[in-house]
Amino acid sequence: MSTPRVLRQSLQRLAQHARCYSKTTTAPLRTQPQRLPTAWSTTTQLSASASASARRSLSTSSALQHGHVDPPKPGEELYVTFIDKDNQTHRLAVSEGDNLLDIAQAHDLEMEGACGGSCACSTCHVIVQDQDMYDRMPEPDDDENDMLDLAFGLTETSRLGCQVHMTKELDGLVVKLPSMTRNLQASDFKS
Repeated sequence: MSTPRVLRQSLQRLAQHARCYSKTTTAPLRTQPQRLPTAWSTTTQLSASASASARRSLSTSSALQHGHVDPPKPGEELYVTFIDKDNQTHRLAVSEGDNLLDIAQAHDLEMEGACGGSCACSTCHVIVQDQDMYDRMPEPDDDENDMLDLAFGLTETSRLGCQVHMTKELDGLVVKLPSMTRNLQASDFKS
């Protein structure tokens, strides 16, 4: 295969990938690469495409403040009870939709949430005390199950606090914080 042909095919693949992201960009995308006679002009075209994509603006979502929860409206309170590492209970009135990690952090309970609630660690591990309440929760997805495999003191009713959102069905939920957490990082595996 000649070099211009390889570069032309690479440009076509790049254009296909760029079309996937065209909904989030504000600049129009070139959908077909121009036919280029030499390897030099293909390379020039590649760098022109790269610099054009660097100028595109990308859409972003607003940042969430972890540990920030709004107080529930009167009459719409849901209740969750945390049992901390010292076996002290903390019964809290919360709003529908709040997750356990944010609730715990907003009330200064000892729940780390090292990944910021992105389901990338197991430091917000909680143990649901009532099997019936556990059964009312949506099934944990694969990402949550993968992180739970790393959790200290894993039980049949373990969940990640960042993935449990309060609903009317979970009103009265009781969760226990494990005696310790395991915060694995890439630096833990260096020799």
